[in-house]
Amino acid sequence: MYYKEYRKENIMNRASGILLHISSLPNKYGIGSFGEEVIKFCDFLKDMGIKYWQTLPFGTIDNFGSPYKSFSAFAGNPLFINLPKLYEKGLITKEELKENEYNDPYIVNFKWLNEKRMKILKKAYLRIDNEYKKEILKFSKLHKNWLYDFSLYMTIREKNNNKDWYQWEDEKLKFHDKDAIRKFREENLSEVLFYEFLQYEFYTQWEEIKNQINEKGIKIIGDVPIYVSYESSDVWGNPHIFDLTEDGSPRFISGVPPDYFSEDGQKWGNPLYNWKSIKKGRYSWWIKRLEHSLSIFDIIRIDHFRGFSAYWAIPAESETAKDGNWVDGPGLDFFNAILKKIDKNCIIAEDLGDIDEKTRTLLEETGFPGMRVIQFGFSGDNSIHLPHNYDKNIIAYSGTHDNNTILGWLWEATPEERNFALDYCDFKGGENWKFGGFYSESCRAIIKTLWKSSANIVILPIQDLCGFGADTRMNKPGRAQGNWFYRITEEQLNNIDKEFIKNLNKLFYR
Repeated sequence: MYYKEYRKENIMNRASGILLHISSLPNKYGIGSFGEEVIKFCDFLKDMGIKYWQTLPFGTIDNFGSPYKSFSAFAGNPLFINLPKLYEKGLITKEELKENEYNDPYIVNFKWLNEKRMKILKKAYLRIDNEYKKEILKFSKLHKNWLYDFSLYMTIREKNNNKDWYQWEDEKLKFHDKDAIRKFREENLSEVLFYEFLQYEFYTQWEEIKNQINEKGIKIIGDVPIYVSYESSDVWGNPHIFDLTEDGSPRFISGVPPDYFSEDGQKWGNPLYNWKSIKKGRYSWWIKRLEHSLSIFDIIRIDHFRGFSAYWAIPAESETAKDGNWVDGPGLDFFNAILKKIDKNCIIAEDLGDIDEKTRTLLEETGFPGMRVIQFGFSGDNSIHLPHNYDKNIIAYSGTHDNNTILGWLWEATPEERNFALDYCDFKGGENWKFGGFYSESCRAIIKTLWKSSANIVILPIQDLCGFGADTRMNKPGRAQGNWFYRITEEQLNNIDKEFIKNLNKLFYR
């Protein structure tokens, strides 16, 4: 049962990692899941001497497949539930399993999954026996601080034609009246328990598979988005910790000013926190959230660390992110509180983007490792993202899920950027690098340069290990559609030259 406390991990030793989300793993069922594909992938990592596997958030996704817009900061994505495991338990039939196979191994078809997957999961739920139900209730009691609201929220939402909480006609349910939601639960217990069944399956399956991952010497780095969705059970059940008006609307929304990714800035749309209220509650909601995340992952990357120093507040009615302004965040007081409960060696700070001196000071005071992305280093000047400027307390990437692949970047970079990158990385292909099959070698030159650096950990998206182009990019910030669907095939994994990374790990003591 998924009850144990998080493990303390040390990320100070030299090592390497691969970035690949669970959804991108190969199997027959349209999306990677907590099945044998996880174990096969970990064997693949172990063969190369890789010690870290980084994923994206495990939460529920929106209609476009984004794991950064979830119905809960705590609940897991039911699409990751392994269907063959349900078949082994006798909860689905062989015919139903066959009906849920999907024949395109290169993409996650979210539309198809939304039509098919919940149907089979509901069939499985209707076949559980009383003993199984007791285990679910035991799990629900243990996780009541988030699961009670989440299962209610999803059930009420479903009964309101999938409208979000602020669109519900019943004012008492809309504004989380305790008596009203207690009565609703009693009258709709079977439907509510379906969502608790999904979370029980998600977490018990993940615990089982993660134990096997750790036994192979692989540690999981997970991602914790700083903000939560307005359309979430977190906002519905805890409005006092968000910056909302009396009618529940956000006064300001999240985003970032114009940057590398967008000349208009990025308008994320999440409600901002009411940090005064959160501090009054001794940061308890955040502490529970991070403790929960560390019961799932070995290490967590806190997204948008900048927002704890100062955050970009955009008036809710604004059309673009340009209209925002910086507002002071909770700062060191917040981290002093959470580090009384959480080991700092379990945290990575995502400090990319518009970083000022105040943020750098906060990062130094916490002692968390920050991040560098080698792609950003070739735009001119003596950038902190160039490997000769890395110190040991850094997690260095060829790119993150928000970046182009190395090959895609090389194609789209300016001639000056591309020539600088290839010269810096001692690529010997000269001016003819893009002819005669030099693609792989140019990417390898950049990867080798990253591995040479003094950064304690270096991480490579799987697409860069394959030498794939921009068509395999996971996400393009600022674009709602056309993201998150990338999958790698078993054949592509088998064709990877594992000796290349294995030798780099030996050569540079990773």
